[in-house]
Amino acid sequence: MEYRPLGRSGLKVSAVGLGCNNFGMRIDQAQTDVVVGKAIDVGITLFDTADMYGKGDAESERYLGKALGSRRQEIIIGTKFGNAMGKQWYMDAGMSRDRVIRAVEASLKRLNTDYIDLYQIHRPDTITPIEEVMRAMDDLVRQGKVRYIGHSNFTGWQTVDAAWTAKESHLTPFISAQNHYSILSRQIEAELVPACVKFGVGILPFFPLESGLLSGKYKRGEKPPEGSRGAAWASRGAMSERFFGDTMLAKAEALQNVCDEAGCTLLDLAFGWLLSKSYVPSVIAGATRPEQLDGNVKAGAYRPSADVLAKVDAISPPPKGP
Repeated sequence: MEYRPLGRSGLKVSAVGLGCNNFGMRIDQAQTDVVVGKAIDVGITLFDTADMYGKGDAESERYLGKALGSRRQEIIIGTKFGNAMGKQWYMDAGMSRDRVIRAVEASLKRLNTDYIDLYQIHRPDTITPIEEVMRAMDDLVRQGKVRYIGHSNFTGWQTVDAAWTAKESHLTPFISAQNHYSILSRQIEAELVPACVKFGVGILPFFPLESGLLSGKYKRGEKPPEGSRGAAWASRGAMSERFFGDTMLAKAEALQNVCDEAGCTLLDLAFGWLLSKSYVPSVIAGATRPEQLDGNVKAGAYRPSADVLAKVDAISPPPKGP
């Protein structure tokens, strides 16, 4: 396993991370224990969750906390806050100072830990001033409850604004950005990537496998495998089209042809392409079975050649500049 610095910081994370959104959603506590144990054994250190993940009362954080047990010190926990939760959504949504303080205390309790390694804003709050949010998060860092901070779903200008606020107000800066990014979804390269590179923010892609499309198990004209995420999306209309529409399936097939010529798998290419980017420290992917982690770790070691990269650009070109 390769370990890389997260943004412009001293925190090193495994090049392959584990997304924990399946915990309490698609797998129970017993299976979570198996997946978490296997992940640590194969060298994965970055575990990413959120207070809203799980079918009910933040099961993902609870399941992860129980699964870790005495192995807490072996891993890096990243969790997120800010999305609406529970019956009192009007109290639990957003990023006011009050919300930040209450959210971190609740996550610490669920995760059964004294500190969170990477505490992340789940999505921008258009009401609360960014300085209020960052001052509250800076206090958590000074108190030792949080080690580092990050954001998710920010735009390029919001990333710049946050970096400027941290510098001018002498606050803890963000070191990570979670955004939708994959070999088939490259929109963030237009503005967010340059902003992150400029201010030392590492990009942690979510949906790096396009909800499983880039695992290689989906084909045009065929029903998604039973129990797969594709099967779950099938009844979701626009969401299904977003990941498994004909255009996306056609591009995935073209990429598969490139892989066949290069002697790699589509999974290898999906991970290796992202990890060939200097600004991507880790690729976070979910897993419901331990054998999936073996495949992810193997794929994380692959790096595409210049010829393969050129063919990828022809199939899925980068966004045009302004």
